[in-house]
Amino acid sequence: MRALNVPQRKKAVVVHSGGMDSSICLAHAIREFGKEQILSLTFSYQQRHSSEMIQARFICEQWGVDHAEIDLSFLNQITENSITRPAMPIESVAGQPPNSLVLGRNGLMARIAAIQGYSLGANLIYMGVIEVESANSGYRDCSRFYMDKMEEVLRVDLGDSAFEIRTPLVFMTKKETLELAHRLGVLEFLLEQTVTCYEGLARLGCARCPACLLRNEGILEFLLHHPEIEFSYRTDFLEK
Repeated sequence: MRALNVPQRKKAVVVHSGGMDSSICLAHAIREFGKEQILSLTFSYQQRHSSEMIQARFICEQWGVDHAEIDLSFLNQITENSITRPAMPIESVAGQPPNSLVLGRNGLMARIAAIQGYSLGANLIYMGVIEVESANSGYRDCSRFYMDKMEEVLRVDLGDSAFEIRTPLVFMTKKETLELAHRLGVLEFLLEQTVTCYEGLARLGCARCPACLLRNEGILEFLLHHPEIEFSYRTDFLEK
């Protein structure tokens, strides 16, 4: 575990990949509790888009949030997918989840984040799951139904009936998540500094992977309602 001056008490832990959705959750948690009361927790699991971890660190440095990283590289040994095995092309077959599904990833991260939070006195965690990814990308662990089940089990594990998994984006469209980031005053920063693309490419990304397709569709829809928003690749994005 890589930790940066993590104090003994916190209000909440944010599972923070360095992507857009989890970074919006981090901004939301900061607004709720203050930056001193939040721990950003990032997981390293040999993901092909490991550049997102660099961005998670950078965002936390810029926002003054304590940050820690936990190694889950063993996932590559027990499940086969195109995220932990970069040599495998990202593919999707109609009627089946894409091979970018990392089996059980969000449940495992929720459990570890809850245990980490417990050690710091926090009885809630934030996760940036969004059901549009469950519906469009076949990710079974991106629904509120799934998180309700995890929350129920973790309340037993922790002996805390008040433990919460907060998923503020879960019922939003991608465009609506950008609206929230805009209201929080962090949208332009996150458009520049987050990595969502499965190939680890910043800004426009690869424009082909499931994450890029959803993100870029949401940005385009957002820009139709907010033509005043500026970012470095806006022109390239609209022309693409």
